[in-house]
Amino acid sequence: MSAPLWPGAIAAGLVTALGIAFMWAENEWEVVAVLVAAAVGAVVARRTGWLEPAARAFRERESAMNRLAILGLFVFVAFFHDDHFPLLMAGTVLIYFLVCLGLTIQFGYAGMVNFAAAAFLGVGCYTAAVLTAHTAIPHLLVLAIGGAVAALVGSILILPVLRTRGHYSAVVTIAFVLLFKTFLEVNDTLGGPQGLKLPSMQVLGWTFNENFSVAGVEVSFYMSYVLVALALVIAAFALTRRLERSWIGLSLDAVRLDETAAACFGVHIARWKIVAFTLGNFMAGVAGALYALMLGFIAPTNFTFGDSLIMVSIILLGGIGNPWGAALAAAIVVVLPEKLQLIQEYRFLLFAALVILVLLYRPGGLLPRQLRVYLPGWKPR
Repeated sequence: MSAPLWPGAIAAGLVTALGIAFMWAENEWEVVAVLVAAAVGAVVARRTGWLEPAARAFRERESAMNRLAILGLFVFVAFFHDDHFPLLMAGTVLIYFLVCLGLTIQFGYAGMVNFAAAAFLGVGCYTAAVLTAHTAIPHLLVLAIGGAVAALVGSILILPVLRTRGHYSAVVTIAFVLLFKTFLEVNDTLGGPQGLKLPSMQVLGWTFNENFSVAGVEVSFYMSYVLVALALVIAAFALTRRLERSWIGLSLDAVRLDETAAACFGVHIARWKIVAFTLGNFMAGVAGALYALMLGFIAPTNFTFGDSLIMVSIILLGGIGNPWGAALAAAIVVVLPEKLQLIQEYRFLLFAALVILVLLYRPGGLLPRQLRVYLPGWKPR
């Protein structure tokens, strides 16, 4: 018998209400009060066992819960329909989530540590900036080209990544993100340290950077970007989950757990690493192209090694290999420093402390990845 849906629906409603209250709070004391209330509620729910029915609904009624999560996001953006800041935060969280879905495939499934996520995000950003400035390519196609260029650049990096393992492979990606930022700063064609401006995104004559009205209600122009980002996230999330549950995901798991044993059983290690690395970088490039169009301005300072560390910390905090964990962690990491300006200058210290605490006391992250099920109806005893 499948789990009842109502505990998951209540949990989704409470999370939506918490998100609205958090963004509605104006001063820092109100923000802290919302955070304390959320923390106390989570502890009480865990101690009393109220979380288990909701968790079971997420595990066994995933399709319905996915629809409820999308509905919750629509409620959130509808509540703040004319407020620029909450919609900008929602769009930024979705874009970071899209990048982290790519990292989930690389890090969580294939075991490839990629500290260059910000660089591939930047490749997508600068691709969009160049194409929108010098060509008449439709902007939706620009998003796809941004992903393709990021995947192509990643194919150059894949050779040294394949020839190294573990910490050495991570160092290769660190070197790449440092070189990428330096390349942008000394390249006057790409704006140098001053960066580049981008025009408004346009789709079928619709200009995204203008407010619009629906039934006489004024709506912020960021709503258009949020809807496009949501559509991309839904497609990427569905692909990621389908990939995880397929024989490809099984091969990626084998590569992550033990490359030597996997090779002995006929798994082509290089092939699946290339698939994971290319697909993850493609998602980052698409996210970057949309990010650049939404911001309207990009500069090398947006794509530092520190930004890559933030994205890796989202994966660690949320739970390695769990896409929903990445969504929760992205919301925390992106929005919390913006609402608590007191910690804005110390955000890297805060993220480092959070990662250390997670690794010490909850190594699986806030939402650990569940045990894989290969046979329908089979459950672990």
